[in-house]
Amino acid sequence: MEFTPEEIEAGRHLFAQECTFFMGVADLAGLPPDNLPEIAFAGRSNVGKSSLVNALTGRKTLARTSHTPGRTQQLNFFDLGGRIVLVDLPGYGYARASKKDVNTWSALVRDYLRGRVGLRRICLLLDSRRGATRNDLETMDVLDKAAVSYQIVLTKADKTKTAALDDCISGLDKVLKTRAAAIPEIIVTSARKGRGIPELRATLLTLAAPRPLS
Repeated sequence: MEFTPEEIEAGRHLFAQECTFFMGVADLAGLPPDNLPEIAFAGRSNVGKSSLVNALTGRKTLARTSHTPGRTQQLNFFDLGGRIVLVDLPGYGYARASKKDVNTWSALVRDYLRGRVGLRRICLLLDSRRGATRNDLETMDVLDKAAVSYQIVLTKADKTKTAALDDCISGLDKVLKTRAAAIPEIIVTSARKGRGIPELRATLLTLAAPRPLS
């Protein structure tokens, strides 16, 4: 998908607005009202969700990053300029925690994905060096069944050779053709180099609430 310079600038402007963490949720009863459109970021532990949120908003420490997989253990909500809510979901597939805790987080995420009325899209992050793993495909199954729109965002593209990246994209294109809720366009990103960040901002801008009248 290509964007005009005006669309890229509008996306940059949206993500330059004040973005504040306002709630961490460990159970469904604690979810905030979904008065604004929500965009959630899902993916395997250590895929780079927090780094991507920080890159999108131009802030180095908005979302906590860690070299320890499974560090995010709750749903973290961020208000972006009163127009959109970004949700950093716990990573799946691996966590240095008890099996009971991991199962609790996994159930929380599944229930959130299935029943959140204000959820407009899932950005499903995949490591470009690995493509879609079994856990990723299982998550796609959940999203397809729940009819929750999701878009593949490849991370860490700066660590992937061009030929391998092309093969990864080609393989995912075939997978997505069989997925009912998947957005066909794949966005390739590097939080460290800034690749794909303007395009992802412009994409998410189309889902935001209208700018309030002054």
